[in-house]
Amino acid sequence: MLAQARETVPAPGTLPGELRFQPKFDGYRAIVFTPWQAPGQLLVQSRRGSLLQARFPDLARAAGQLPDGLVLDGELIVWSEGAMSFEALQRRAVSSGRSAARLAEELPAHFVAFDVLQDDGEELLDVPYGDRRTQLERIFAEHGLTAPWTLCPETSDTAVAQEWLTSWTQVPGIEGLVIRGTQQRYSPGVRALHKVRRRDTTEALVGAITGTVRRPRTLVLGRYDEDGILRPVGRSTPLRPEAAHDLGRRLEPAGAGHPWEGVRFTASWGSRTALEVVLVEPVLVAEIQVDTALERGAWRHPVRLARLRLDVAVDDVPPFGAGAQVIWGAQEP
Repeated sequence: MLAQARETVPAPGTLPGELRFQPKFDGYRAIVFTPWQAPGQLLVQSRRGSLLQARFPDLARAAGQLPDGLVLDGELIVWSEGAMSFEALQRRAVSSGRSAARLAEELPAHFVAFDVLQDDGEELLDVPYGDRRTQLERIFAEHGLTAPWTLCPETSDTAVAQEWLTSWTQVPGIEGLVIRGTQQRYSPGVRALHKVRRRDTTEALVGAITGTVRRPRTLVLGRYDEDGILRPVGRSTPLRPEAAHDLGRRLEPAGAGHPWEGVRFTASWGSRTALEVVLVEPVLVAEIQVDTALERGAWRHPVRLARLRLDVAVDDVPPFGAGAQVIWGAQEP
């Protein structure tokens, strides 16, 4: 069951039943199974159907805490240096054998459970979410589940949810909120939940574009690091027509010596597909809206162009690796 993105916290009545709010973790969505036919064993399935338990032997070792015939829906997260780290999670997700065992000791994983789909062999997909949550809390209490099994926090208080959206998202690894309705059934593959990411505003330089100089489609943005090197920090979502038209009048094709000459860009974070770009002079400052998924100084998810900042000089753009200022979080009227 998936979530559709929303800009604001939804109002009561948007989803069936009372609204329930949970923090949105920046990890790998996964389903955990403890099959009847293999007592004490554990299966960890990714959103795309891959089996991951061999890559997470620490979870497999903790399978004895869980009752047989259980299916949990949740998020895989990994700790590194006292904080959640998506980069460390990626390392673990591709490890195997001795490497997987070593990383399990160095970078422990947790499974944050936010739903139960089967209990004691009984399927619960048609049971309303509020009742499933009660059953999930009972499972944690009756079996005394501890790390690496974690019960996802939840609230029905909108004011508390707003506080989570602004304060909890300052913690690396928490992106925003996921919202459910207590009367919702579990619909596999359907975007029936809502998610609201914290979005911040900041500035970056337009260093390249896709499309043409006169008709740009997306922006490739950069910031200068402490050594004066322009470093890529993100790619924008498709531009609105009016924004593309305005940019087309202001962009300057790059001359010789552009700092990104010879740099290979990819279509998305972690992709190997090459992205064809047109280099432009990095003189335009863009105000952008970003989420909290910042990795090695760059945003993993596409950013949004808010506007050009013709009143801001290149030297006033925050340096590579700098933070941003929160702007979202209002509730719908």
